[in-house]
Amino acid sequence: MTRPLVAYLLLLIAPAAAEARRPAPPPRPAHSPALGMVSAADPRAAAAGAEILRQGGSATDAAIATMLALNVVEPQNSGIGGGSFMLHHDAATNAVAGFDGRETAPAAADPKWFYGADGKPLPFMAALPGGRSVGVPGNLRMMALAHQRYGKLPWATLFGPAIKLAQEGFAVTPRLHNGLANFGGHIDPWARSHFLAADGTPLPVGTLLKSPEQAALFTAIAKHGADYFYTGAVAQKIVTAVNTAARNPSKMTLADLAGYRAKERPPVCTMYRVYKVCGMGPPSSGGIAVLMILKQLERFDLPKLGRNSPVAWHLFAESERLAYADRDLYLGDPDHVTVPIKGLLDPAYLAKRSALISPEHSMTSIAAGTPPGAPQRTLAPNADVPGTSDLVAVDKQGNVAEVTTTIESYFGSGVSVDGVMLNNELTDFDFAPVKDGYLVANRVEGGKRPRSSMAPTIVYGPDGKVRIAIGAAGGSTIIAQVAKALVGVLDWKLSAQDAIAMGLLYAPKLDAVAEKGTQLDAMVPALQALGEHIQIAPLGLKANAIERVNGVWVGAADPRSEGVAVREDGQTTQIVRAGATPRPAE
Repeated sequence: MTRPLVAYLLLLIAPAAAEARRPAPPPRPAHSPALGMVSAADPRAAAAGAEILRQGGSATDAAIATMLALNVVEPQNSGIGGGSFMLHHDAATNAVAGFDGRETAPAAADPKWFYGADGKPLPFMAALPGGRSVGVPGNLRMMALAHQRYGKLPWATLFGPAIKLAQEGFAVTPRLHNGLANFGGHIDPWARSHFLAADGTPLPVGTLLKSPEQAALFTAIAKHGADYFYTGAVAQKIVTAVNTAARNPSKMTLADLAGYRAKERPPVCTMYRVYKVCGMGPPSSGGIAVLMILKQLERFDLPKLGRNSPVAWHLFAESERLAYADRDLYLGDPDHVTVPIKGLLDPAYLAKRSALISPEHSMTSIAAGTPPGAPQRTLAPNADVPGTSDLVAVDKQGNVAEVTTTIESYFGSGVSVDGVMLNNELTDFDFAPVKDGYLVANRVEGGKRPRSSMAPTIVYGPDGKVRIAIGAAGGSTIIAQVAKALVGVLDWKLSAQDAIAMGLLYAPKLDAVAEKGTQLDAMVPALQALGEHIQIAPLGLKANAIERVNGVWVGAADPRSEGVAVREDGQTTQIVRAGATPRPAE
């Protein structure tokens, strides 16, 4: 295994250990198809979304309230200081829409934005902390755009649960405590005074933590709208904070903030067997990569092979490799570079890529293909790191909002403003603008959005109705997590809960990682006999989903996380902690 992959896995592993030991909640009554539901990475955030549903809110309203509550209770992973992608299913029209709230680089950013005094690209960990890694946050603008389109309740109402959590306080969770212990070394003085005890250690699990700064900011945004964050005093605080940061000061301006716009983007969709699968298009690479993995596997009889087949997992790993190679080469911000979306999803091209996969042996080398419309560019891949959250909301009318939201690394850049952690999203750019004499598609440019792995996904069944909405957190593992879970649900007839809980074989390169302590442990010798280069290691994964089974909405959340699914009436879905078991075919 390469050193970068090992380092990346270390970032993923640490926060997951304590969470894996968390006991399962008690079982709850069967779900009613007439009631909405929210699945999120924190029970208090999911409850916030469910509260909005009880007030008559739409799926979009509930998703926004959940995102705001996550900012309070899961500040290490997401918040209004970061960005998001949302997929929305409109039950009235059966249409799916995509919303892009990805952060942008300041106008002053140039291709050598992350170069050091020695004239060379900075090491990733040196570029992460401070002001230069901060992109103009997109979350609030995206929330406002989605609310304008699909909201029902007043904007201010959506802030109520988050403000209450911030004012009255919430208990520090194992994930927040572990995140501080493992990744909190770069946080600024305010964050240290807020999250650490007097002796400098992370606040103990269970400590009541209040956030008056967040409560005041959210109250003002609730009253004045998203513009309050992007103009005036708050915008000036952001500009001052990033431009005077102790490490890596930026050159952000008030115009950068005022000029930010969220965008509606067409989703990418394709058929997988009898299912229509829709994902987020660029600048996210997640949607296209998930679709490519599935389509390259379509010619194989995965249902017959089953989830306990080493050959099936070998095929999955090979398809991952091909999709990640194309993702690394071609995906970027479509407003700045040519992205061959149609070519990458062209059936003939995917059939040609799939033909490279053999059930009998592994490929000895991996290279990107040449899809129709491919530009003559190369791209030096840059690993994303985990600092992300996912959530799904469904209302009683059947509308669905699937959101993946992030501040990039744990606690983002470490810089805070009014109790909100600012992202380090610009480190998702490739630091070197040129490779092998070609411009890199994902190079830094002013106003550009960095490539993302976020993959909010909505799948439609043969009846045209939503079958499952799913997303994940965990950097570039997001793509593999979502694809794995969809194979589990669509091919192996697992419940969404069991498919999420199932172990992951993560193979973005020739080397692969089999998730330790899962069904994959016993398959490693057989996989190695097929030529797979595998290391067994824990993976800090985190996914959420809501599926429709026989006309009933059923929630799912990753047993590796603190997540739950909460029904509109407050009932919590049982989170299965044991091994996955198949359910009857639909």
